Order: sequence, then structure tokens, then C-alpha cells
Amino acid sequence: MSRAFAKEDDSLEAPIIPPRAALPPNTPNYVTPRGLELLRQELASLEAERTQAEAHRDNDADRTRQLTVLNARLHALQARLASAKVVEARTQPAGEVRFGATVTLRTIQGRQPGQERRLTIVGVDEASIAEGRVAFVAPIARALQGARLGQQVTVQPGPPTEIVEITAIHYEGDQ
Repeated sequence: MSRAFAKEDDSLEAPIIPPRAALPPNTPNYVTPRGLELLRQELASLEAERTQAEAHRDNDADRTRQLTVLNARLHALQARLASAKVVEARTQPAGEVRFGATVTLRTIQGRQPGQERRLTIVGVDEASIAEGRVAFVAPIARALQGARLGQQVTVQPGPPTEIVEITAIHYEGDQ
């Protein structure tokens, strides 16, 4: 679009800063060692991006906008890193679902009886449905926490409610 059709004060509008993954109030920011490393890598990447933006002098309005976004993202990330509480998998009870557990579930009753699926309970910044990593604050993770091997648990991943059996619990570093 030509600048002729843009408002002159576009550069004065506050940029939209994408929020970090939600962490409920008064909830500790638990992270796995892998999750902490991912946060540190993200910090290094954002700092490098900010250094590049600071060096870019072609358009001051774009530069200012970009630096505002980067600085806000860096501030949020630094706060998240400062509040991180690393949970080592080896400190978790082996036969019980806790933070950091990779759990294999078999559907007993629900949409697809007999279906097996695996998920790992991780911190909010590490969660990725595509990778089977579920935030510890997610309803399914909360339903599973504290359950033991062989136990049946009622979960609601969507309608309808399902009853699943925990067929395996594994923590990174287990033999």
C-alpha cells in the first residue's frame, strides 16, 4: 500500500506485543531442564535480534517500533526466566504422574476405546500439542497428576468425557 493512503500518525500507535503463555496467578513457574534451556536460547535469540535492530538506521519509525516490541518481549521473557523453578525428573516418584512425566494413556471409555496416546507434562512455555507436550496447568495434566500406573482416570479432552488407563509412566533419565 502506498504511504499516500496511510495515516500520518500510524507510527505513533502502540505496537501489539504478543503475550507469553498464560501462567495462572500465584502459580509457580515450573520448568523442565529442557524448558529452561529453551528459554535461555530464546533470550539469546531476542538479544541478537535487538542488536540487529539497534544497528538498523534506515527508518527511525520502524526501528523504534521494532525495538519497542523486542524490549517488551525481552522484559517478559526475563521475568519468566527469573521466576523459573526447575524440576528435575529424577526427583519425581517413579510410579506416579507428576511434573515432567511422559504418560502413556489407553482409552477405556470414550470416543475411541483402545486408542493409546502419549503426553509429557511440562511448563507453560514448553507446551506444544504437536509434540505431545502439555502444560502442567492444562485440565488433562491436572486430572492425571498424582495418578499411579494402572489407575483409571476421568479426563475431558473435549466432548465426550473419557476414562483412560495409565499404562506407562516414564521420566527423562529413567532406565
